Amino acid sequence: MRLKTTAAAAVVAALASQVAAQENWTMTTTWPSSLELIEIDRHFVDLANKLTGDALTIEFFEGGALVPAGEVFGAVESGTIQAGGDWPGYWAGRNSAFSPLATTASLFNAVDYVNWIEQWGGADLYNEIYGKFGMVYLPYGVTNNESGFRTNEKIENLEDLQGKRLRLSGLEQGRLLEQLGGSQVSMAGGEIYQALERGVIDGAEFSTPNVDWSGGFQQVTKYWATPGWHQSASLFGVMINKSAWDALSPETQESLKIAAQANLIWSLSFTEKRATEAYAKFKEAVEITRYDDETLARIQEMANAVIEQTACENPDSAKVYLSQLEYLADYAQWRDASAPYNLGRTPNGPDIEKIRACTQ
Repeated sequence: MRLKTTAAAAVVAALASQVAAQENWTMTTTWPSSLELIEIDRHFVDLANKLTGDALTIEFFEGGALVPAGEVFGAVESGTIQAGGDWPGYWAGRNSAFSPLATTASLFNAVDYVNWIEQWGGADLYNEIYGKFGMVYLPYGVTNNESGFRTNEKIENLEDLQGKRLRLSGLEQGRLLEQLGGSQVSMAGGEIYQALERGVIDGAEFSTPNVDWSGGFQQVTKYWATPGWHQSASLFGVMINKSAWDALSPETQESLKIAAQANLIWSLSFTEKRATEAYAKFKEAVEITRYDDETLARIQEMANAVIEQTACENPDSAKVYLSQLEYLADYAQWRDASAPYNLGRTPNGPDIEKIRACTQ
């Protein structure tokens, strides 16, 4: 009888342990449901809930449902919510190193971000920078270069940017635009449509063609200037409160990492297919122009100078850029040897030694 009682107690204890191990998280994002970027967040949550089984349940809320988009960082940092989807560049005011973790001006493409994160040490730098704010970070979404400016006055060259008030995200991007004669206006994605409609701004960039189409920008602009030199790719992910992360078992943590990796690759193919479809629709709705190669080469030179200046203002930023440039230099050996059949281009980027000196 005593053995049966002991066995029963062991079963009860085991069940209690399983119940105690179950976690319920609240997660939101910076994107409202009207913008297609939210599909990257939703797909991750779906994968995570499937892979973690009964150990973790993530309840997801669209952007703005719990806190304003600009307050998602603080909500995760404080532990008000356990997780938040983001674009790191929104937090550059807290640390300028968040900017290259989100995007680069005329530098990385989407495959470069994936390569760098997965095999060249990039993932560690996300956790180092977010770790300063009590968070763990899992990159889980990537898009290729952004659309470019959408305006009601045609932009074909750098002279056409003079005096234009343009909605633009990014620290380096804003500085570069100012050097080109324009001025940066910052606003959330959900505010762009009305600002264009009312003429509050002369034009705007936001994201890839499919996301811009979901934002309705074709209804309030006539022209689209390509390519999007300001953001040659964009990276998205999930901020996780460190205490919430530490409460998970190693197995559940690993499941979340696997979900993020799978989502990263899925997001690239998903957004490229959707961007292709949206481009065809934009061709029917607006007039599309393209900068010539000489103009793009000039922009590259100016972008390099802005990156060098900005990186050297903050050791964290310099460290991130140095890692990215070291990756580009390393990968260039194989990428250039197998051109034109390899992935993308090796950009004529910033001076790596100048940025290296800023980390010392």
